[in-house]
Amino acid sequence: MNMLIFIIAGLLVHCVFLASIFDIYFTSPLVHGMTPQRTPLPPPAKRLVLFVADGLRADTLYELDDNGTPQAPYLRNIIEYKGSWGVSHTHVPTESRPGHVALIAGFYEDVSAVAKGWKENPVEFDSVFNESKYTWSWGSPDILPMFAKGASGDHVYTYCYTAEKEDFGAQDATKLDTWVFDHVKNFFQAARSNQTLFSKVNEEKVVLFLHLLGIDTNGHAHRPNSREYKDNIRKVDEGINDIVSMLEDFYGNDGKTAFILTSDHGMTDWGSHGAGHPSETLTPLIAWGAGVNYPQKVTFQFFEDEFLKEWKLEKWKRLDVNQADIAPLMASLIGVPFPLNSVGILPLDYLNNSAHFKAESMFTNAVQILEQFKIKMTQKKETTLSFLFTPFHSQMLRRTDVTTLYCHHNLSSLCMHRLRLLSDTEQINILRKARSYIHQEKYHEAVSLCKTLISLALEGLSYYHTYDRLFLGISVVMGFVGWTSYVILLIVKTHTSLTRSTHDKASTVLLLYGFAAIGVLIAFFLLIQTCPWTYYIYCLLPVPVWYAVVKEFRVIQDLASLLLVFPLGQSIGFLVAGALGIEILVFSFFYRSTLTVGLIAFAGWPLITRLWAQAKVTTLCWTLLCLLLAMFPLMPVVGREPNISLVTVAGLVILLISSFFLACLCKSKNKYVPKKDLTILLFQMLSIALSTYVVNSTHSSLHHKQGLPVINQIISWTTLASSLFVPLLSPTFFFQRLLSILLSLMSPYLLLSTGYEALFPLVLSGLMFSWIYMEKEALQHYDDSLKPKLAVLNFSYTTDITQFRQLHLDDIRRSFFFVFFIVTAFFGTGNIASVNSFDPASIYCFLTVFNPFIMGSLLVWKIVIPFVLVSCAFEAVQVTTQLSSKSLFLIVLVISDLMALHFFFLVKDYGSWLDIGTSISHYVLVMVFTIFIMLLSGLAQLLTTKRIELWGRTKRHSM
Repeated sequence: MNMLIFIIAGLLVHCVFLASIFDIYFTSPLVHGMTPQRTPLPPPAKRLVLFVADGLRADTLYELDDNGTPQAPYLRNIIEYKGSWGVSHTHVPTESRPGHVALIAGFYEDVSAVAKGWKENPVEFDSVFNESKYTWSWGSPDILPMFAKGASGDHVYTYCYTAEKEDFGAQDATKLDTWVFDHVKNFFQAARSNQTLFSKVNEEKVVLFLHLLGIDTNGHAHRPNSREYKDNIRKVDEGINDIVSMLEDFYGNDGKTAFILTSDHGMTDWGSHGAGHPSETLTPLIAWGAGVNYPQKVTFQFFEDEFLKEWKLEKWKRLDVNQADIAPLMASLIGVPFPLNSVGILPLDYLNNSAHFKAESMFTNAVQILEQFKIKMTQKKETTLSFLFTPFHSQMLRRTDVTTLYCHHNLSSLCMHRLRLLSDTEQINILRKARSYIHQEKYHEAVSLCKTLISLALEGLSYYHTYDRLFLGISVVMGFVGWTSYVILLIVKTHTSLTRSTHDKASTVLLLYGFAAIGVLIAFFLLIQTCPWTYYIYCLLPVPVWYAVVKEFRVIQDLASLLLVFPLGQSIGFLVAGALGIEILVFSFFYRSTLTVGLIAFAGWPLITRLWAQAKVTTLCWTLLCLLLAMFPLMPVVGREPNISLVTVAGLVILLISSFFLACLCKSKNKYVPKKDLTILLFQMLSIALSTYVVNSTHSSLHHKQGLPVINQIISWTTLASSLFVPLLSPTFFFQRLLSILLSLMSPYLLLSTGYEALFPLVLSGLMFSWIYMEKEALQHYDDSLKPKLAVLNFSYTTDITQFRQLHLDDIRRSFFFVFFIVTAFFGTGNIASVNSFDPASIYCFLTVFNPFIMGSLLVWKIVIPFVLVSCAFEAVQVTTQLSSKSLFLIVLVISDLMALHFFFLVKDYGSWLDIGTSISHYVLVMVFTIFIMLLSGLAQLLTTKRIELWGRTKRHSM
């Protein structure tokens, strides 16, 4: 197969594998066609004020300072004397958009929604704002528009500041919150003299939404434990106090206003969020005003987190909720229909109302969730053949005596079971019984029954939502195994001398017709079930892949014959070694210290293979650099302890190395160095010096709250733009080109660094140079005639196919080294499998105004730089060992695909949110890593072999 066609096919296959987990595990939970449900009794409040303090952690708000003073005195007073409080547990991903959707719409967006847009709706959904009579909102342009555009009619009004105000380098980010408070006050001041507006704000079912972004911005810029973050909390506390007083005065203390304060997500100690750490998932919830319970004093309460003692709140009852539960709470307080797609369960303990109202509200909640269950079940039933359809109740208890179901004591024991009934008959019977309890004023029994029904409906929703998971999972695994098998056969057939088989044309044609028939049958099966188009891709992909595998049955026969005569002990040994190697790579995703163990083992590799005897100096360098690099995975994750002085040290070290190389070039008597080559080297050294200066200057300016200097921003973007272009101007001799690539990529890396990670590419590159020399020595174990002189090797002269040799077992070891170094490049300075490991301060040399896509792109480029360095070194190893780039690349592909298959089985959507987020990011990371290998293989070839002649072609001289 042509290499280009193979790479394109490989990219498409791996993109399908990558997208598959979002169809299998994380599809949109939304269904449409439900009828709005509202509590029939009058609500306790006419209006609701929702304060969302973006990025506010529960522990920071509730804790006392060193003097025993609350961080937010007014809110502390609410907890102790006026309202109810607790912790709201958020879900992964802990980002602003999913958090607000959960709060206001009552459901958890699938993980892929984060990538679909922050300001627009990837899907249409209902919300409390949409169901309200009028909603006025003030705050960030990143959040407010999505609820206005998702609303039906023209009753959701937004007032946003400009995006440029969301500046991490601003003098005072609390101005974002001050802007909101001031505009709310001005709005109500204007309402006094505007009769139309006055009438609107005095209507029932009104929502006022204040989005307060200052805390999140200060947390990113200065960390949650900083003075700025805590001062912002006090400012918010004072602002809320002012707004509450102003509203009570405006409405004449009518007692019809309910207030809720919460947050969309928390924040890690190092100022980031997105994953499932408790500091990100635990957010505050404080409610007071009309319809909300007063503080409840208790003598004892138990929570596993043991925060109550730290917060000195042991005496006041803590009422924890899931984030989606806040939406039905708001709906109940002002009497609007529960959001149609809400999966929240009304937290009755927050309500200060009659038992009748609570029972009716819970009944409404149960019907609303049951409506979704019925729609979901109908949809799945209509798209599944009747004899294949397995209804939800068939997975549960087959039959329970209906009369005992309604007995309260049996109902309670049934709630402990995971296996339950929910057929159409039981739905009707339970709803009738619950309504009967309400008529008989048996409100407690009605509430218990409704909670059971909600639990059953949510479990049923999950069942139908994941109905096709096993079917799709098997299809994807079949594709995975088939693809990996094909790549192995391709290696054996084209890059070894183990087989000489040829195709039997008659058998090939027969196989083609057979697999085509299978494909048609699968397509017909999917068609009659009206499956989504993505199902066709997942189910039909294994057909051509396995056709390509079975077509090589002669190669399979030859390989099987060879294995049968191979010593059993050696076969088992190789298999165990391969499996152990894969597991070490997988284990390193969970424990970075595994990389340290691996690098220490690598340091001893020359001793085991006796390479040290023929290359003592090279072996010594290899060993020392392995041990030095082994220290990085043991260090704290990047960003948690910024240290700009280490970035300066890294800049000075790289300048020293390049100066030494420049001096060697200038003093060389036998080698002519063109002036333009010296000019390029001097330009790269200047770029390093400028980058070092800009990093120090920028962080100093931000520390003094003077913002990002424009000249620094210009230099940073210019340096970034030139980083991939400048190496192409340098000579293509091995070490000159590799050094040029290092110098060019180090400049943007320094600009994106905040601490010790700036030293990482230096040590990694040193090890890569040693690796190239070590592989040259290792090659001589197989053929003494293969002694390439690295000093005269030229990347641009290495395309002669006749020089390439066949693969042998040591090439598997080379490929494993490459994959291990790539993983080390990923995890050497932090757990980048977790979104929250990124330090926003890394991008301050480029921009400080919030822009998630540009910020994400810069952080990705920072990750890719060590990746590119390793890929270029691997390109050099292939040239040194006289192997075609395709052969080692295929082995690397097999290793990475086996890792990906392992992580596919580890993906889960249950358990703690930290576990869920980790399983997703690990699989996505290893799949992206596999795709990147394909793309960066081409980028590495471009960076090493191509040269741009700006000043005319110069005669080449050996370096």
